[in-house]
Amino acid sequence: MQYWPIPVNRCLFAVPVAIAEGCPGKRRESRWRRVIAILLGSLASANGSPPNDLIPANGRDRSSLAEFEVVAAATDGELTPTDEEPKGDSFRTWSVSHGDAGSRRYSSLDQINRSNVKNLRASWTYRSKDGPGYIESNPIVVDGVIFAPTVGRAIVAIDAATGREIWRYRVDAPPQIGLEDLPARRGLVFWRGDETHGARVVFASGKWLYALDPKTGLPSVEFGVNGRTPLPTGGTAVGVIWQDTYIVPGFAGDIFSYDLCNGSLLWRFHTIPKSGEFGADTWDGPDRTGGDCWGGVALDEKRGIVYAAIGDPHPNYIGMGRLGDNLYADSLVALEARTGARLWHFQNVHHDLWDLDCPAPPNLLTINREGRRVDVVACVTKVGDTLLLDRVTGKPIFPFRLRRAPESTIQGEVTAAYQPYPELPEPFSSPEFKIEEATDRTPAAHDFILEQVRRSTFGWFAPPTEAKPLLYRSSRGGAEWTGACVDVPTGRIYVSVNHIVSKITAYRSDELDRDPAQPPSAGEMVFEQACAACHGVKRQGTGMVPSLLGLRHRMTDDQVSALLKTGRGQMPPAPPIALEHSADLLDFLMRRNQPPSRTVRGTGSRSEFFIGGFQFLTDPDGYPGSKPPWGTLDCLDLNTGRILWQVPLGEYEELKRQGLPRTGTENFGGPTVTAGGLVFCAGTRDEKIRAFDKDSGDELWSAKLPWGGYAPPTVYQVNGREFIVIAATGGGKLGTATGDAYVAFALPEK
Repeated sequence: MQYWPIPVNRCLFAVPVAIAEGCPGKRRESRWRRVIAILLGSLASANGSPPNDLIPANGRDRSSLAEFEVVAAATDGELTPTDEEPKGDSFRTWSVSHGDAGSRRYSSLDQINRSNVKNLRASWTYRSKDGPGYIESNPIVVDGVIFAPTVGRAIVAIDAATGREIWRYRVDAPPQIGLEDLPARRGLVFWRGDETHGARVVFASGKWLYALDPKTGLPSVEFGVNGRTPLPTGGTAVGVIWQDTYIVPGFAGDIFSYDLCNGSLLWRFHTIPKSGEFGADTWDGPDRTGGDCWGGVALDEKRGIVYAAIGDPHPNYIGMGRLGDNLYADSLVALEARTGARLWHFQNVHHDLWDLDCPAPPNLLTINREGRRVDVVACVTKVGDTLLLDRVTGKPIFPFRLRRAPESTIQGEVTAAYQPYPELPEPFSSPEFKIEEATDRTPAAHDFILEQVRRSTFGWFAPPTEAKPLLYRSSRGGAEWTGACVDVPTGRIYVSVNHIVSKITAYRSDELDRDPAQPPSAGEMVFEQACAACHGVKRQGTGMVPSLLGLRHRMTDDQVSALLKTGRGQMPPAPPIALEHSADLLDFLMRRNQPPSRTVRGTGSRSEFFIGGFQFLTDPDGYPGSKPPWGTLDCLDLNTGRILWQVPLGEYEELKRQGLPRTGTENFGGPTVTAGGLVFCAGTRDEKIRAFDKDSGDELWSAKLPWGGYAPPTVYQVNGREFIVIAATGGGKLGTATGDAYVAFALPEK
């Protein structure tokens, strides 16, 4: 079957142009093109919106546009009926992080349930003893053995019943460590092999894909060279296995397919289209970076379709160098698993200036629509909405509404005319900050926040303005990389949500690039060797790594020196070379003693602006500056699109003692749901793991972890006993104390 991409009210789909193999292609395609042209005219007329090429860009008469556009929902005849309901023994194993290839994080085990979860106790604790750190990986369990990364750059096999280490394989560290260099940073997968090739544990680290023998922990020598094969853009998220291939997203963009037998690369899909590829014309300018797939992918194995949720375009917040909609950023993309060909895509945010990407792996589920069971794919986002689409056609299950968006006041910036404003599924968060949301924790805190609000801009999809803070929810708002889990029998999803307000400011840069005719300074050479891999060769920042442009305006030498020595959050301490030559490095970062700069600069280019770091709206005591809840666990019924319940997730003990109701906290864990009627979730600042009633949201159990648990729990059974295991190492974005543990919980043995 072939597919032809068609724009429909600013969201792009792919529509089949040949119905079946063997049909007279050209004549059938011509017929479909005539039908489609009629349909497009009807859609534009029915929605009261002009075609894409008539939508004014920034600076034209945008006020003449309709306030709303609507992408029509799939009709009853366009819904894809389910081809197979799960069997009774389904979802009892956990051979891939996120539970299964559909990223559901659902277990059909029910030994631990609502009636007895209060008796849950820590059964064993594994300590890797290779230094403190943080882990974001959801471990896998196969045949009574846990496979998991450690904080010391190792992959270990652990007896799932006792916590005893069986073997360990340590991945060598590169000279300079970046985020992608943590082995199995966000997951790993098990392949059972075939008639001629043995089983493998597969994971990414740096710019390599590794395969280990699960019995011995030694490299699978048939895979690549000595058990590893190049992964061009690096790896962080877990992939999926389709037949004997491994489909995995790259850390710095693109999606790849590898032969699991020998490690050879089979195909590569460009998440930022190259010249001549579909979507390339949605990028206008020199900046063509981002489009990373942070959370992972999901697979419809029977249909051979892989789904990828793509991140935002880069640089964050500054879009003059990348005008246009910027496909496939902020999109859910469906690819043919065999070839990597694009089947369809759906873009949520256009020309993203807010870091409002699709950060989590898509979820496959089956829901009830129009009296029958239909197969859909869902994707939760930082916007706080849920993309809910037919798996085969990519058409929305509910009408998808867009709203006319504000224009930018920054010279050269062109915002998109419309941005998402959905009604169903109900949003579980909003990027918009409103003045009535200012904290009322104390009168002093309220007044402090109002003064910050007075000096800031805010509003629905308000773009950054020059030299004035913008308040909105983004990198700590909506869904995070862990995404949602799926209650398979009911069609409900559960997602842990942040409601923290970000504060970012765009400044016009007074820092020009070095004249290329001049040699680099000693500090620039240190920076290129020690820092550029994360912060970019021009100090512009990459993804979640902040820009260092204008650093001298917001930090002192002493503050930077201290940060180099200790690190902070996800930034590790600087490598020895940076500390040894810190004076030269500081001169470079603070723009002292540098060679002459370029004498010519453009107008409205990215190099003229920088963002003054990632900051958040906080009160004088360091608490979030908005009213609680600051973190929640939400349940959405995707059969109806309605939120069934939302409860605060986490608490501050000191605020609880002051009589404040549970506020929820910033969280980075992610839930897992079971047939026992329970949702397990950690990830909070109070370093607890909790169990909730999946029907009501009532908290039924909690336990303090030795360190924070900033990854989803895994559920498994060994020797007839059900366990819940979670990485408990702390650290990460919340910056809590760090450790080296995995903790497994079970009911007491009889």
